[in-house]
Amino acid sequence: METRESLIEVEKLTKHFKVGKNQVLHAVDGISFTIHKGEALGLVGESGCGKSTVGRTLLQLYHPTSGEIKFEGKKLKIDHSSDDAKQYRREVQMIFQDPYSSLNPRMTVLEIVSEGLLIHQPNMSKEERRENVIELLELVGLNRNHANRYPHEFSGGQRQRIGIARALAVQPKFIVADEPIAALDVSIQAQIVNLLKKLQKEKELTYLFIAHDLSMVKHISDRIAVMYLGQIMELAESEELYSQPLHPYTAALLSAIPLPDPNLERKRERIILTGDVPNPINPPSGCRFRTRCPQAMDICSQKEPIWKEVQPNHFVACHLYQNSELVKKETLLTKG
Repeated sequence: METRESLIEVEKLTKHFKVGKNQVLHAVDGISFTIHKGEALGLVGESGCGKSTVGRTLLQLYHPTSGEIKFEGKKLKIDHSSDDAKQYRREVQMIFQDPYSSLNPRMTVLEIVSEGLLIHQPNMSKEERRENVIELLELVGLNRNHANRYPHEFSGGQRQRIGIARALAVQPKFIVADEPIAALDVSIQAQIVNLLKKLQKEKELTYLFIAHDLSMVKHISDRIAVMYLGQIMELAESEELYSQPLHPYTAALLSAIPLPDPNLERKRERIILTGDVPNPINPPSGCRFRTRCPQAMDICSQKEPIWKEVQPNHFVACHLYQNSELVKKETLLTKG
């Protein structure tokens, strides 16, 4: 992968929530990654691992507990009244998971999609806003007759298209798509993913695509990051992650994806993880995944693995790969 310009840079990002009087929920715990301009970074993991918290923190819907976020090389500040903050809110948008609850039932589609225009382009005339909204509706596969209807008149897939049009209205550079297909019928999911891919190319958009479905996220993501209990376990280019997963957790997730060839499906070995995901209020010492890892060693409970690039553009946090010789050996075994 050639060197590309960064749009988002995240350094040791942490987000904790106070639970009760003396307890702290470790939703996101010291993660670092970069999103390049024009790419789609997939963020996957089991429910409750912190994926959505990452997306909302990047959008400044949550204030980070610690760490640093840079947008186009400039560090974000928490001053929501500044001109920089207003500009940032225009350049980053979100597509929500549930198209049924994310649209105001009392507003028409025209009012929903043009809401951002009223805030960020107040001098635009009413007719200009209407024409702008109609163009956006047609862009996402709807038509001008839908502008005066209400959300309850649409199917789930159509509602998500309205949500996408709303996100595009202010011409953002970066979109967080928080499980945008999870609430949709399987027959509609591929249509929405294909639409997002088409818009990314036409509008030169950058995505953080959050999902728990590894089979679907592969189709839209240039790179994929795998999260577990508030930390990123592995990050690599999409094809490499699927063909050569290094972290045991990634391998287990991939082994659960059904293969279209029944003969290959019968022959391959599933990796069954034992136990439950630990409580994020009291995460395990050392490696977060060690309590369920089939390859756990003594050091895994004693020391947190270092996040490092063990192969070109392939990052992993695992004691199996802290030694470069082990990485070379594992690569040869995989390829052999």
